Amino acid sequence: MSATVTDEQIRALAATAKPYSLALLHWGPQRTMDGADAIELEHQRRMVSLREAGVIAVLCPVGSDTLAGVAIMTVPAEEATAIMAGDPCVRAGMMRYEVHPCHGFPGDALPA
Repeated sequence: MSATVTDEQIRALAATAKPYSLALLHWGPQRTMDGADAIELEHQRRMVSLREAGVIAVLCPVGSDTLAGVAIMTVPAEEATAIMAGDPCVRAGMMRYEVHPCHGFPGDALPA
C-alpha cells in the first residue's frame, strides 16, 4: 500500500463508477428450524441462479453466526429489495436482509 495515488487517478476512477445495490443477509431467529437445510439449499440455488443471470455480480457467503452473506447486485435498490423479499430463507424467517444503494467500478474482481 505504498503506491502514491494522484488526484487525477482518483477523479478518473470516480468517473467510471456505476450504481449497484449491496444486499446484506443476516441470520434470523428461525435459522435452525425443522427443514432448514432444505430451505437453505433452495436459497443457495436461487442465489447462484441470480449470479448466473447477471443479477448478482459478486456473491459472498459469510462464515459468521450473525452475517450470512453479501451480494453486490446489478439492479436498482428497489428491485434488489423485491428480489430479496422473495428469498426462501427470508420468507421462512431464517434470514433477514438489508439493501443499500452503492457504487462500484466495472471490471473490479476478486483475485483468482
